[in-house]
Amino acid sequence: MCVVGAINNYTDQLYTYGDSPKSSYNLTESLMFLAHFVGDVHQPLHVGYEEDEGGNTIMVRWYRRKANLHHVWDVSIIDTVMKDFYNKSLDTMVAALQTNLTEGWSDDVGHWENCANKKATCANDYAIESIHLSCNYAYKDVVQNITLGDDYYFTRYPVVEKRLAQAGVRLALILNRIFDKKKADTMPLYDVQIS
Repeated sequence: MCVVGAINNYTDQLYTYGDSPKSSYNLTESLMFLAHFVGDVHQPLHVGYEEDEGGNTIMVRWYRRKANLHHVWDVSIIDTVMKDFYNKSLDTMVAALQTNLTEGWSDDVGHWENCANKKATCANDYAIESIHLSCNYAYKDVVQNITLGDDYYFTRYPVVEKRLAQAGVRLALILNRIFDKKKADTMPLYDVQIS
């Protein structure tokens, strides 16, 4: 019923990979949903306030275009970054993120791979990070019908890029744990029952 539960559920389904008899889950679908939800939990407004539906009911202007705050974080910031810094090239953006992983964020990556409760997915910790980012960045200084421009953009796009990188690193970590059965069999998954 929530993104954290979905990540744990699809991770659990993928842990049946290679079991005999054959898994009763559609593992291709499980893999696609896992990737989707790991991305979602890293977008701060996916764990934003319920009363405004994660920013969906907060109407703003992104420069001159009407949007809602959720859309700004899901699409507009990334589109603007792609245009302004990467010449609309996804390959260039990915290369920049990879460079940041090996240079700019290299000291942080080890922390991204750990979480306080040592769960295999750490999804709850990722959601808590996003909640803090929602309050400190996404919602900060935003009111209904405000125009969001350079001040908002230049202080928020680094958060979006870092969350994209974190999501990629963490998805890789989850998948490595799932598909490295020897390692996975010796590590606890999580102690929450998903029904």
